[in-house]
Amino acid sequence: MATVTYDHASRIYPGQEWPAVNELNIEVGDGEFLVLVGPSGSGKSTALRMLAGLEEIDAGRILIGERDVTDVPPKDRDIAMVFQNYALYPHMTVADNMGFALKIAGTPKAEIRQRVEDAAAILDLTEYLDRKPKALSGGQRQRVAMGRAIVRSPQVFLMDEPLSNLDAKLRVSTRTQIASLQRRLGVTTVYVTHDQTEAMTMGDRVAVLDRGVLQQIDTPRRMYDHPNNVFVAGFIGSPAMNLVEEQLTDQGARFGDAILPVDRTTLSGTDEKTVTVGVRPEDLDIATDGQGIPVEVDVVEELGADAFIYGRRAGAEETDKPFIARVDGRRPPQKGETVHFRPKENHVHLFDTKTGERLGD
Repeated sequence: MATVTYDHASRIYPGQEWPAVNELNIEVGDGEFLVLVGPSGSGKSTALRMLAGLEEIDAGRILIGERDVTDVPPKDRDIAMVFQNYALYPHMTVADNMGFALKIAGTPKAEIRQRVEDAAAILDLTEYLDRKPKALSGGQRQRVAMGRAIVRSPQVFLMDEPLSNLDAKLRVSTRTQIASLQRRLGVTTVYVTHDQTEAMTMGDRVAVLDRGVLQQIDTPRRMYDHPNNVFVAGFIGSPAMNLVEEQLTDQGARFGDAILPVDRTTLSGTDEKTVTVGVRPEDLDIATDGQGIPVEVDVVEELGADAFIYGRRAGAEETDKPFIARVDGRRPPQKGETVHFRPKENHVHLFDTKTGERLGD
């Protein structure tokens, strides 16, 4: 196995002024499962393809272990890639698909068969080895693509949105299988997805990119509880964090009609009179005394024990982002009702209104 290092790695496509990946610095530990996540166009797939050798590196370098692979051809990097579309040969059996790379490399037939059978046993594919891909479900085809990577025993697995073609239920079960398999094999893995739920449930660490720039790299729990900026705060979490611009007073930050006590030392880096307050939907309480942000309920999404309400802050434009709160599913507010919400103590995030950077620890 091996570590992976992006050392100020950049990629600028011809004719583009802004780099698709801009001075990326990441160190992936030996055996670590790192997830690259971000919206469409954030540079995550480009970063993966740079590691695979499928994209040129215009500045900086990439290392696998202690070896600089910046100018090394893909076939010599000792990596295995799992693609979004499976990329299976339709005329070959499952066994032949899984062992094809070994066959091209001149590996003896007996060894190929043994390694294919071992991988099939791990992936629960033994009974399908003689079938063609068209006779398999989407989830089984994805496991075949995984098996093709496993038999090569590479130093690094690269996965480019491998679950995006699966239905929702199968996606949940397959992501569990992939995470469990990676931990069993202990192979360093870099996984790309646009789905932040996948990122949070699968990765040892998560790296969030936006417009080619690394915004934060951290454990899922740390990133959820301590986002570095407004972008990460709004991207990580489902439903998203509520972010509202509020006035600062001598007593603290306003939150509608309520005043939130603020440690003034956290504001030492800003001279603004406003601050962006972030509160996750589950960290809001209904304020029976009317001291909080008034929200007119538009939609109630009932989920059994819990419910999410989506509404508009009183006086807000219809184009503004909805205000979201998690409430008791057995006694949710009704559509059209106006409810006041206030954050739970010690569950407030403060961000600089101009820069978007987090204020305080």
